Amino acid sequence: MDHTINFQDIIKKSVLKMEQFASISVWDTVIGLILSGLIGLFIYYIYKQSFRGVVYSHSFNITLVVMAMLTCLIIMTISTNIVLSLGMVGALSIVRFRTAIKDPLDIVFMFWSIAVGIATGAGAFPVSIIGSLVVAVYGLDRTSSIGFGV
Repeated sequence: MDHTINFQDIIKKSVLKMEQFASISVWDTVIGLILSGLIGLFIYYIYKQSFRGVVYSHSFNITLVVMAMLTCLIIMTISTNIVLSLGMVGALSIVRFRTAIKDPLDIVFMFWSIAVGIATGAGAFPVSIIGSLVVAVYGLDRTSSIGFGV
């Protein structure tokens, strides 16, 4: 017998198993959001201490914390269902951001925040914690006032 699975079978099974949302426990959600928020606050602190630009943006720094938590929430939601994940890809493909990022280091902090949200939302807590510590220690400028540079 031929037991190959094609893409159509995966979609059918995913649609038929919409009750999989029940498998996301409340505690996993709370722990993931709290951890991503705490690591987001760590990113906030690192950004504030290492900022060397002309005008510090407090709202951008707050955005880093919220971005980590929202990304965690999205990953928790779409990780249970392939239909939702494909819908999210479609929805995000039409979004355009027009704000110009002036400092390349700001993009690094945004990517760091998103990466923490993805890792935490996927349940890879050690990856988000250890990865953040490594980025803070080795990824920052040696002349930073917080002394994390090596």
